[in-house]
Amino acid sequence: MSKRIEIPTPYRGVITPMVTPLLDEETIDTAGLTRLVNHLIEGGVHGIFVLGTSGEAPSLSYKLKHELIERTCDIVHQRIPVLVGISDSSLAESISLAKFSEKNNASTVVATPPFYFGLNRQELIRYYQKLADQLPLPLFLYNLPAQTKVMIEASTVQTLASHPNIIGIKDSSGNAPHFNTLLHLLQEQKETFSVFAGPDEMLSTAVLMGGHGGVNSGSNLYPKLFVELYHASVNGDMNRVLSLQKEVMQMSVGIYQLGDTGASFLKGLKAAMSVAGLCDDLMLSPLMPFESEKKSVIKI
Repeated sequence: MSKRIEIPTPYRGVITPMVTPLLDEETIDTAGLTRLVNHLIEGGVHGIFVLGTSGEAPSLSYKLKHELIERTCDIVHQRIPVLVGISDSSLAESISLAKFSEKNNASTVVATPPFYFGLNRQELIRYYQKLADQLPLPLFLYNLPAQTKVMIEASTVQTLASHPNIIGIKDSSGNAPHFNTLLHLLQEQKETFSVFAGPDEMLSTAVLMGGHGGVNSGSNLYPKLFVELYHASVNGDMNRVLSLQKEVMQMSVGIYQLGDTGASFLKGLKAAMSVAGLCDDLMLSPLMPFESEKKSVIKI
């Protein structure tokens, strides 16, 4: 078995939170998965993140989660790092999934706060420390308050960043002041702890302000666009940044905002990927794909 890719310190670039191609609610679309993985790698992304929000992780059975991890790592074949979401309300299940990921040569794992119970700051810190202590792979924190109902405050991240096995955060709060506070408090750890922005629309501003990159759903569809925007932002090429940012915003308005639910971005993304021939737009219950008339307005 080939050796897993070690995550560079600090980790930088565009990471794709990959959608999960499906044939039905119990079957991974292997051909679609292969097509998508190669599309992302050819587009230049710096990592693939499976079992995140865009991958419908909360809706997948553990059987499908295991299969997706195994198949993705096999298709990627150590070309770029694979990150695996291990979020769960059970600490034991998160650790078990991390061990399975390590056996399949994933590079790191990602975890939201455990959902259901509201946690105070000390409980959250203790949870992540206990999790990180037992993981066989490095851990990225995942701040997703819209879904978990728990906000990982900047001061909490600062405390957790001192743990040797916690190497970064994906901040999907969409809260620019919070993101800038993270960067300010973590200045001394910027060479050992990565701060990534989740919202596609924030990639350029996040990097220009000193962030390490983005975990951007739109890179499923347009990996080259997001990679080019990242590099333009790193290089301070503002004319190029403004031009590429316009394309990102057109995608955001034209695809993410078509529906009227909290999952509209994902429904629009999967519909667009279906139009582009990357994979089908089948979604796991309780989500449903767009109706044909709404899908028909998507232009790729």
